[in-house]
Amino acid sequence: MQDKVFTAIGLMSGTSMDGIDVALVKTDGRSLVERGPFLGVPYDPAFRSTLKEALEEAKPIRDRRERPGILEDVERELTLRHAAAVAAFLDRFGLDASEIDVIGFHGQTVLHRPDEGLTVQLGDGPLLAEKTGIDVIYDMRARDMVHGGQGAPLVPAYHAALAAGMMAVEGSVCFVNIGGISNLTAIGPGNLIRAYDSGPGNTLIDQWVEREAGIPYDQGGRIASEGRVLTDLAARYLDHPFFTGETRRSLDRNDFSPPAPGEAELADGARTLAHVAAAAIMKSSGHLDVFPDLFIICGGGRLNVTIMKDLADMAAERGARVMTSEEAGFDGDAMEAEAWAYLAVRSLKGLPLTFPGTTGVKEPVTGGVLAQR
Repeated sequence: MQDKVFTAIGLMSGTSMDGIDVALVKTDGRSLVERGPFLGVPYDPAFRSTLKEALEEAKPIRDRRERPGILEDVERELTLRHAAAVAAFLDRFGLDASEIDVIGFHGQTVLHRPDEGLTVQLGDGPLLAEKTGIDVIYDMRARDMVHGGQGAPLVPAYHAALAAGMMAVEGSVCFVNIGGISNLTAIGPGNLIRAYDSGPGNTLIDQWVEREAGIPYDQGGRIASEGRVLTDLAARYLDHPFFTGETRRSLDRNDFSPPAPGEAELADGARTLAHVAAAAIMKSSGHLDVFPDLFIICGGGRLNVTIMKDLADMAAERGARVMTSEEAGFDGDAMEAEAWAYLAVRSLKGLPLTFPGTTGVKEPVTGGVLAQR
């Protein structure tokens, strides 16, 4: 089994809560990675609103098995939507369920409090296995937290596999995923991996423009491009203890809040929050032993030209380069879903998903629960 190559589908619904990403990977769970097709399935506005309600309903949870209020119904609907996304993916690319060995199912995070050892992802693994006819690995964060880890980030194991062929050319490589929350994975000399959440990514911008303009996000950073950075407001975010603490910690979507109503004009607020998203990455990179030579930017934030320009300018001041995942030969939309497929295979093989240098776990630990079809 250690050398067996599995065909896996990864499913990701991230902190941006904009839809389901579906990706296929063939992998041995180690260095062999053959990337396949990708499909994005957006949520309709009504379901996005329901997920926001779920975030509020989840706040009182103290036991991760609790499903107060609407959460039980939301979990079922979310799972059925993931099953439908898998069916659409298989149909789109002419695949049959019998060709897929396993699904890696992230679910939807509604609560993440690493300091309390508590993380809650909605998603019914057994129901997904039943509806798809494919074995499912789910709940991949919990075991890390049982062993003293932060429960995030989990993608670094996959980043390291992708970076393996780049090291001789690029030196120290840092993958940065700008989702709702940004996280980074730095692979340095000797294939040493360091990874952690780096700060707010798109979530503050999304919350700001949705409240102020009634739109879900600042497409391409166009609103931000018309504004100016409010230095006092930016400093308020960048002086947060998260950036100065000696211990890197995992973030919850609610750890940072958007500016108060009336605190800024629409464009100035978006511009300031874009600056904060970029500066947070650079500031958090300062905790690495070796500052990266190359930053590879993944996730939706790479499409925000304002964030990307700020990142490029800030990195250049340190002698580093910035490129998008596509410029590096990857698919930035698919990467997290690909990672969940890769991690599912590692889970099947009992290989570690997290490491002391990624989540702060005491020792490398595997994770995930298997639900058989």
